[in-house]
Amino acid sequence: MRGLLKGRYQARIANSEEDLRAAQALRGLTFRGEAAGVDADEFDASCVHMLVEETKSKTLVCCFRLLPLATGKEISKSYSAQYYELSALEDFSGPLVEMGRFCIHPDWKDADILRVAWGAMTQYVDDEGVEMLFGCSSFKGTESEEYMDAFALLKDRHLAPKRFLPRVKAPNVFRFAQKLRLRKPDLKRAQLRMPPLLRTYLLMGGWVSDHAVVDRDLNTLHVFTGLEIKAIPPARKRLLRATAG
Repeated sequence: MRGLLKGRYQARIANSEEDLRAAQALRGLTFRGEAAGVDADEFDASCVHMLVEETKSKTLVCCFRLLPLATGKEISKSYSAQYYELSALEDFSGPLVEMGRFCIHPDWKDADILRVAWGAMTQYVDDEGVEMLFGCSSFKGTESEEYMDAFALLKDRHLAPKRFLPRVKAPNVFRFAQKLRLRKPDLKRAQLRMPPLLRTYLLMGGWVSDHAVVDRDLNTLHVFTGLEIKAIPPARKRLLRATAG
């Protein structure tokens, strides 16, 4: 990947142990709190780690990791496969990439950070010929009540096609498509409670599982999220590629 410089921010691939430790520290702060230290697991060694930094101060403001898979036959190697039964994706013949541990520093609220992160992702997808992007999109906390309108919107408009639909694997899940079958969402409230990363996926034509996993380790509710690159609307692709340079 060529790297990306836009306005105040630059995106680049981690190229040292120091870079990786910085990403793990930001993940620890974001997902586990200030006193928790780093967030690290066995998947880190197999991933490409993307860093977004503020150019003047070199402050790490965002990071995420990418796990490339040659085809759907390798889907069981993914982080998401711990929580979702993904055999429906095994027949996907093109290259896939799992995007995980996406986080933005809690003290930084600039919307351009997310734009630069997606620009860097677009570069990577184009350079590597990726045909599907997937991962877990997280809602903060493990109580579903405050996200009911968001889940109802997902149920109404954004469920995975049947040919790709993940099945339940985790022991603790919220089956929102079933439980909210008759609920109509308040659209304004739904958008306000939708995580920004997931909102971006959906704008590009992404889809989700019909249930959320209750992850008490990271204190999140997450839904499996998939996006076929060929399904991204042409106007949205042009915007992403303009950001990617």
